[in-house]
Amino acid sequence: MTYKNILLPTDGSENAGRAIRHGIALARALGASVTGFHAAPPVTPVEYRGILPKLVDMNERKAKIDQQTARHLKVVEDAARRAGVRCRVYSTTNDFAADAIVAAAKRYRCDLIFIATHGRRSRRGVLLGSNTQKVLNASPVPVLLDR
Repeated sequence: MTYKNILLPTDGSENAGRAIRHGIALARALGASVTGFHAAPPVTPVEYRGILPKLVDMNERKAKIDQQTARHLKVVEDAARRAGVRCRVYSTTNDFAADAIVAAAKRYRCDLIFIATHGRRSRRGVLLGSNTQKVLNASPVPVLLDR
């Protein structure tokens, strides 16, 4: 099978950054394009610092999330540009990153998901990150794990 459009989900972690570099190298070797994707958390009026809730300004919180999302996707865009690989980037707001990744693969017609095995929330997964496990279970397209 030849892959034409590889989805590169990112949460901004070091492992995701490594997977982005490896996924772009694969895309370059195959002559494929990449689709960078980030699932941002929804804006809520409460933020937890440890176990204590804190009320936050929703506009400030949204601006912070938007800046973070732009930073994460810029990593994909910059790496693809340096490698000479065609790239598009998208984001969505979703509490469930794995569901958003699977939906993005369908929506943007990706034929491979290239994903890190551990992201920011790696302690929740036993062998793989919990989001990676969920993507593996739900994906309608092949998933390549970067470890």
